[in-house]
Amino acid sequence: MTLKNPKLLLVEDDPNLGDILREYLSMKGYDTTLCENGAEGFNSFAKNRFDMCILDVMMPVMDGFTLAKKIREKNEFVPIIFLTAKSMKEDKVEGFKVGGDDYLTKPFSMEELKLRIDAIWRRCQQQANAPTTVPDEFAIGSYIFKPTQQTLEQNGETIKLTTKESALLVMLCQNKNSITEREITLKTIWGEDNYFTARSMDVFITKLRKYLKEDPNINIINVHGKGYKLIDMP
Repeated sequence: MTLKNPKLLLVEDDPNLGDILREYLSMKGYDTTLCENGAEGFNSFAKNRFDMCILDVMMPVMDGFTLAKKIREKNEFVPIIFLTAKSMKEDKVEGFKVGGDDYLTKPFSMEELKLRIDAIWRRCQQQANAPTTVPDEFAIGSYIFKPTQQTLEQNGETIKLTTKESALLVMLCQNKNSITEREITLKTIWGEDNYFTARSMDVFITKLRKYLKEDPNINIINVHGKGYKLIDMP
């Protein structure tokens, strides 16, 4: 089945590169809106529906990481690809921390960008169409985790989880007191297993540990070389 191309928001402050990218993507069948800075990009995102965002990082008025945070406040699901000349590992990890799905370092080929867009979009469609067998709720010690609502409840208090936090906690719950394999988890939730997605997952594990810290019988431990284990002591 042929997938409909996603509607793209492209935010790039270099007018020459921005025009080239928009023309190329439009030629390939993508409905692409170009904005020249982060503030303009956020205004466009707030007023329109986009299926994917492609953001330069180093921009005036509002940088790409700040823009991604603001987009995530409005939409937890829309995929975000960062384009940047910054190749430091710390910068790439920061991109994943603020909600990025991929990170492309300049200079890059137009074909590589297209392939990454297609791969992310194909994965999104597969996830959207996949049958769900996840229970309505999981008991984790004194917590109740409701995947559909993406909430974690304890003693009348409710924590709202992000999409990735919820997906990761589902996999840990499905393998409670057993190893949740790192490679499988990365490929299932992040789409690929590499250094940067692994670091991103580590960040999310740290967040989940923080959410579950009120119950001393609950812990998420690192199983070296294999993955993680959600420990729920009876």
